[in-house]
Amino acid sequence: MSAPFTHGALRLWSVPTGPIQENAILIAGAGNEGFLIDPGDDAERLLTLVRGSGVTVRGILLTHAHFDHIGAVQPLREALQVPVWLHPADLPLYRAGAQSAARWNLPFIQPADPDHEITPGQTFTAGDLTLTARFLPGHAPGHVVFTAPGLVVAGDTLFRGGIGRTDLPGGNHPQLLAGIREQLLTLPGDTTVYPGHGPRTTIATEIQTNPFLQ
Repeated sequence: MSAPFTHGALRLWSVPTGPIQENAILIAGAGNEGFLIDPGDDAERLLTLVRGSGVTVRGILLTHAHFDHIGAVQPLREALQVPVWLHPADLPLYRAGAQSAARWNLPFIQPADPDHEITPGQTFTAGDLTLTARFLPGHAPGHVVFTAPGLVVAGDTLFRGGIGRTDLPGGNHPQLLAGIREQLLTLPGDTTVYPGHGPRTTIATEIQTNPFLQ
């Protein structure tokens, strides 16, 4: 099991899953309670991580519902007996997961509907860990990011040197750029960004070097 990244008392594991190498995130506080975010594929590997880490997962949180971010939702919600949260604007994408994956000829387990809706500003608490949802559409209509002190789980909004695609159904390029500026670039510069694909970065690095933000 790979060592987690640490932010004070918080621990975070970022695990590339599936053929599209989507980063599933496990995050926990000092009390070993936490959340699983965007379990995209490789359910057995993620379950092994959860059990090896000793983290008690209190829920599955989804930044958005593109198929590469939700492929392991159903087996993990059943194995861990936890609820699933998603912003309601992404429910059509969620329900079309199997259809979308089929276009790429990729295996996919269609999950049952989410248990709860995410609202902007909503907080999610597990022990001493609190995550706050910020609404950031543009890559997907119901995309949210999750912030905690020193970090943001950014899904497919901001990458190292890039931003999320906006040429998919429901994408909106100006909306995504405006949301990144309002919701992410206003965070402290040393905030670590954990994106949905690729390596982590910081807000300051992206302000200085990301060609999409110049």
